[in-house]
Amino acid sequence: MITDPWFYAVAIPAVLIFGVAKGGFGGGLGVLSVPLLTMVISPLQAAAILLPILCLMDLLTLWAYRGRWDWPELHVLLPGALLGIGLGTLLFGYLSPDVTKLIVGLIALSFALHRWLDRRPPAERPAASRMMGVVGGAGGGFTSFIAHAGGPPVAMYLLRRPLDRTEFMATTAVYFAVVNYVKLVPYAWLGQLSVDNLLQSLILAPLAPIGVATGVWLHRRVSDRFFFRLAYILLFLVGLKLIRDGAGGLL
Repeated sequence: MITDPWFYAVAIPAVLIFGVAKGGFGGGLGVLSVPLLTMVISPLQAAAILLPILCLMDLLTLWAYRGRWDWPELHVLLPGALLGIGLGTLLFGYLSPDVTKLIVGLIALSFALHRWLDRRPPAERPAASRMMGVVGGAGGGFTSFIAHAGGPPVAMYLLRRPLDRTEFMATTAVYFAVVNYVKLVPYAWLGQLSVDNLLQSLILAPLAPIGVATGVWLHRRVSDRFFFRLAYILLFLVGLKLIRDGAGGLL
């Protein structure tokens, strides 16, 4: 068990931030949790400690948004997600997390900039294709496996689909519930779910319902316009953060 007080000074806000994001407010913020934890522990241990907590958050989020998800979108996203998880498992230990962060950050940044620079009215903008959904689902599964950073690839697809904010969050909730529970198998196979890591997850687990409840409360009190504007701003900021972290690690 980790006894360093600096670990808890970072881990507590990291878990709460992920919970708020899972609950439906500022979903892009969730990818900041692993980078926060890597300030005090290794990236692999940070991802391993967070995974069981995320699985608990997923159950809470599914209950909060039950029945509001869009099955046709999930039929597009989930097969790609399984491919992405499989690829992440095969490349585990070979692919640098910094390269993954840099790629995801560049894609997220370009998507947000394209959205802001496109002056056409929303009704005249083409919806994202199903192929983009498969690619987004695979990208989300892969980057989620590497660093729990699957939000940007999935958001880049779903933000271009005709969903309201609650359908967006509910569909995202089902997607990541499936992804995270599937990830338990390869994480265990790769030795990441050790007794020490699971004990650390158990200690931090009571923060999960607090974070999710806060996110759901905020989600129900903001307008669609504010929600999607914030989603694009966070996508942009997260893109910058991932590019900075990835480039910094490579240099």
